[in-house]
Amino acid sequence: MSMPDLITMPNGEKPQPTFSADEMESRLCGLRIVMADHNIDAVLFTSYHNINYYSDFLYCSFGRPYGLVVDEKNQTSISANLDGGQPYRRTYGDNLIFTDWRQDNYFRAVQKLVGGAKTVGIEFDHINIQNLEKLKAALPDSKIVDIAALATPLRMIKSEEEIAHITKMTAIADLGGAACAQAVGAGVAEHEVALHSTQTMVREIAKTWPDGELLDTWTWFQSGINTDGAHNPVTSRKIEKGDILSLNCFPMVAGYYVALERTLFCESATDEHIRLWEINCQVHDAGKALIKPGVRCCDIANALNEIYAEHNLLQYRTFGYGHSFGVLCHYYGREAGLELREDIETVLKPHMVISMEPMITLPEGLPGAGGYREHDILVVTEHGNRNITGYPYGPTHNIIE
Repeated sequence: MSMPDLITMPNGEKPQPTFSADEMESRLCGLRIVMADHNIDAVLFTSYHNINYYSDFLYCSFGRPYGLVVDEKNQTSISANLDGGQPYRRTYGDNLIFTDWRQDNYFRAVQKLVGGAKTVGIEFDHINIQNLEKLKAALPDSKIVDIAALATPLRMIKSEEEIAHITKMTAIADLGGAACAQAVGAGVAEHEVALHSTQTMVREIAKTWPDGELLDTWTWFQSGINTDGAHNPVTSRKIEKGDILSLNCFPMVAGYYVALERTLFCESATDEHIRLWEINCQVHDAGKALIKPGVRCCDIANALNEIYAEHNLLQYRTFGYGHSFGVLCHYYGREAGLELREDIETVLKPHMVISMEPMITLPEGLPGAGGYREHDILVVTEHGNRNITGYPYGPTHNIIE
């Protein structure tokens, strides 16, 4: 029996894309300029974030490799046969499917699309050693170079369409936060609060993007000791009166995610809890004021460290003060050059989108124990920033009766 290694499946009409053709061509043009400057003939992206950014297609791996090949004129996604025509319908560009009839047909797809390219850019920070060796065998006459370090800065500056997309999503995160607060009560399990928030956001996403795919929106809601980590999973622990609570709402739309994170309390908070909470809010306010063009990420981090140090709380800080937003999720993507940390010297520029999210954690046994975190998303403007998060924070608003 002879079956094909590679096929196409232009099955059905393509739905309304997330971004305009002008937007996608602008992204590809920027990439192709970088490719020309570095004598790169073709690029093979393999990561979720870069494939999504340049094609509007977000793949579901299930143990199979995926790709996007970009050359001087074309861009083609590479997908597995089990996905049918969905990758074709979602890709801005063409699509080539590899079948399972023969092992390593994925690399035959790459070979077909890359052709005789002398220099091929790949993401060194994403490919594993086994696949790198297979890629070299499939392209014996090509020089393999890194494109990840060159591509990341291109994603840091957001277009007007991206900012509009992120802004609409942030409003949905605010709705998720309100749903969390609505569900909070003594005796209510964490997962019930999280489910109510997530369902609220998904329904609003479906109304706002009727042609979009609905996947990966989630809520982390923690209580008591579970608030000590920023990314602690939801449990079935039941909320108790006086508990410190952590609200984390993450709507996902077309590979982009945004976040709303707030400290809450159930019915009451001790004086020490309120003192610590207000200090963290003070850091949050100071950090937002520092976000403006021309300021280095490291200088913001160092300035905020001084506030914590004045209150003898610096040792309880848990991570950096914020990061870039765009094509991102909890399992892919990171514009690591745009994080508010002491070791990042990137200078803020207009059209960057970045969070301010200070957090301290006091361990069990200390007065005021728990994790405190506030999180807003800000768009850097010509002269300062625009805060697109609207949900209130602090003791005045978030002690839930």
